[in-house]
Amino acid sequence: MPEQAPKTPSFSPQPPGATAALVLADGSVLWGRGIGAAGAAVGEVVFNTAMTGYQEVLTDPSYAGQIITFTFPHIGNVGTNGQDIETTTPAARGAILRADITDPSNWRSTRHLDTWMKTNGIVGMTGIDTRALTRRIREAGAPNGTIAHAPDGVFDLDALRGQAAAWPGLIGMDLARDVTCGQTYEWDETLWDLKSGYGRQDAAVRHVVAIDYGAKRNILRCLANAGCRVTVVPATATAEDVLRHRPDGVFLSNGPGDPEATGLYAVPAIRAILDTGVPVFGICLGHQMLALALGGQTRKMETGHRGANHPVKDLATGKVEITSQNHGFAVVEESLPAGVSVSHRSLFDGSVEGLSVAGRPVFSVQYHPEASPGPQDSHYLFQRFVDLIDATKTGAA
Repeated sequence: MPEQAPKTPSFSPQPPGATAALVLADGSVLWGRGIGAAGAAVGEVVFNTAMTGYQEVLTDPSYAGQIITFTFPHIGNVGTNGQDIETTTPAARGAILRADITDPSNWRSTRHLDTWMKTNGIVGMTGIDTRALTRRIREAGAPNGTIAHAPDGVFDLDALRGQAAAWPGLIGMDLARDVTCGQTYEWDETLWDLKSGYGRQDAAVRHVVAIDYGAKRNILRCLANAGCRVTVVPATATAEDVLRHRPDGVFLSNGPGDPEATGLYAVPAIRAILDTGVPVFGICLGHQMLALALGGQTRKMETGHRGANHPVKDLATGKVEITSQNHGFAVVEESLPAGVSVSHRSLFDGSVEGLSVAGRPVFSVQYHPEASPGPQDSHYLFQRFVDLIDATKTGAA
């Protein structure tokens, strides 16, 4: 039989007034109204269930390569400001909302969310049935898609679908290089206070080197708040680059992309650092790459965990924490070698949420204890880290 030509996708008709479209790799089209920057962006379409902190979410470097669907309807109600950001250059590819952006009603607001998105080049759309899109992602996994905002309502759907279909996806993609710092710098800003805003750490008693794979600012603030002088180094730093600062502890930050791809250069450095016996604390991507350095494996999740309401059980104490999460990869429990134990577990799907290493001052968590956005149940982990540092310095570890 003669080879049949591939079928041309049947796009859903464009409704009147539509100025935005989400075109998935399978040819599905969801129409809406454009917000933010005009243009098009391609990425993995994911959802976030957090009820607060949309500005923190959109500036989280871990969202590099992703288009974020917000399930909470009231996005924009606190406006935006120059303080509640996790990085100066947002890496998220786009934002999808159910309702039009709410007008700001907060004393700290300095700009409307739409204006802020335009300034930062973030393409967005409203008018989407976000519940239906979220169900689709939960049932079939996170699809590749192109989000487009055209104020004149003119779209080349075939080209947009082609962009989505051609995008390689996050497996095998090293995005830490795109969001890491360009050079080493010192950090001393502490947590925000209602009366005085952000403070400064001027009496640090410990020195921590943080490897920046896409570090959120509030993580660095938590370290400074815990009495640490923080030196931040790029993701590509070698063990020698880190250890020449003579750190009391080393922090492995969060970040985007496939841990195995970033691990090609990061894992050898982590292994060499572990060999020195210096205390190590990893979060999110740092947790995953610590697992790789210890001999474990990681895998891509179908939908990932993204939100500020994820229950996690601390297996040592039996306590349950409500956590903030943003990750699409997970540690494979069966791959962990002897001496490496699961310390925390998700109560949603049972996946690995933390690791500890027998007899060594090394631990990690998959979630975000800095609570930006999210609950503060897990702030104790920063104290655990500095306690390990102090015990190691005194020889009590």
